[in-house]
Amino acid sequence: MYPEHLTAPMKLELTDNGFADLTSASQVEETIAKEGTTLLVINSVCGCAAGTCRPGVLQSLQQSDVKPTQLATVFAGVDPEAVGKARELMLPYPPSSPSIAMFKDGELVHFIERHHIEGRSAEMIAEHLTAVYKEFC
Repeated sequence: MYPEHLTAPMKLELTDNGFADLTSASQVEETIAKEGTTLLVINSVCGCAAGTCRPGVLQSLQQSDVKPTQLATVFAGVDPEAVGKARELMLPYPPSSPSIAMFKDGELVHFIERHHIEGRSAEMIAEHLTAVYKEFC
């Protein structure tokens, strides 16, 4: 488990911008089961990928005309119960953090693994997500 003083600013980067902070398995299940689209970000302290993941996600929401119905986040290494449930719902993809999942009416329809985030700029991530929103939202 990571110390809160380390992860709090990383959580706030998303929660201050409308993301629900899911900390339990039941919160994850309830959120993803809702009608519409849910963008779920598995947040991480990994500087090499999370440093562009969060800004890319936020930029995508600012630049897109269509947006997911719900925005939610779980934090790897902080909220093990919530992350475990999220990863269960993301199968067959292996655990990956950070990562970004799009659910539609409770079903996983798009998944961006860490290796699709690493080495990419926030702008590239935003463009990818904007296309995902256009397809599924």
